[in-house]
Amino acid sequence: MTSPAVELTELVKRYGPRTAVDGLTLAAARGAVTAILGPNGAGKTSTIEICEGFRRADGGSVRVLGLDPVRDARDLRPRVGVMLQAGGVPPAMRAGEWLRLVARFHAHPLDPAALLERLGLTEHARTPYRRLSGGQQQRLSLAAAVIGRPELVFLDEPTAGLDPQARHACWALVEDLRAAGVSVVLTTHHMDEAERLSDHVVIIDRGRVVAEGTPAELTGAERQLRFRARPGLCLEELLSALPAGSAAKESPSGHYIIEGQVDPELLATVTAWCAAEGVTTEDLSIERRTLEDVFLELTGRELR
Repeated sequence: MTSPAVELTELVKRYGPRTAVDGLTLAAARGAVTAILGPNGAGKTSTIEICEGFRRADGGSVRVLGLDPVRDARDLRPRVGVMLQAGGVPPAMRAGEWLRLVARFHAHPLDPAALLERLGLTEHARTPYRRLSGGQQQRLSLAAAVIGRPELVFLDEPTAGLDPQARHACWALVEDLRAAGVSVVLTTHHMDEAERLSDHVVIIDRGRVVAEGTPAELTGAERQLRFRARPGLCLEELLSALPAGSAAKESPSGHYIIEGQVDPELLATVTAWCAAEGVTTEDLSIERRTLEDVFLELTGRELR
C-alpha cells in the first residue's frame, strides 16, 4: 500500500510558552490536491514549514513521501517543490535568469521559457526581480516551485495578490499538476480557490484539526434560501410560519439565510410572510452552503 504524500501524527510545535501546533494529525493523499485552511495564527504556516524541513517539530511524527523532512532532506529536496510567500530571489536578478538558474539544479526540468509564457511573464523575463509587481513575483515563485517536475509541491497562498486572470492561470497549472499525478498541498485564504481545486480539505484552528473531508462532504447537500432586506427582522415570527426543522439567521446585518427543506412551499411561505410584514426582499436565491460558510461556522467570525 502506497503511503500518503504527507502524513502527520500528533504534531506539536511550540514557540516559547505558545503552542502553535497542538497534536495535529492529517494525511495528504498522493496525486491529489489537499488544502489546509485556517484563520491567521491557526498553525498553518508552522505546519507547512515543518513538512518542508525548515522547522523542527517539538513532538509527533512527520513523514513526507515516506521520509523524514529533516533527517532525509538530501533525498527529499529533488522530489519536492516549495513555493514561499516572499523572498529567496536576489533583487537584481532578472526573472528569466532566475528561472533558468533554478532549472539547472534539476535533472529533468520543465522548459523555463514555456513556463514563463504560461504564467504571463515572458515580457518581464529581463526585468530585475525587485522591479516586478507583487503579483509577478508571486507567479515567478510558483514557476520556480514546479520547474523541477516535483512529485510533491507545497504552495503557501499561491494566488495572494493576483488579479483574476493570473489567478485562473495558476489554478489551471495546479489542475494540470494533479492530472500529471503530482501531489499538491496548499494553504489559502480564498475559500473559492480551495473549493475549486481541492480533493480534500483540512480546516485547522488553534493548532488542531476541527474538520476535514472533500468540499462536497463539508458543505453537504442542504440548500439555503438567501435574501437581503432591512436589518433587524423578527426571525422568531418568521420561524413560527416555517415548517418544523427550519432555521433562520441574519448574517451579516440585512442578509438573511433560511435553512431546512428548501422547496416551493418554503419559498412561498417566506415571500408571503415578507409581503404581510411589508418587507421588500432583494437578491432572493436558493444556494447550497459554501466552504466559506462552513469555515466561519467552525472558526468564528471575530477578527484575529
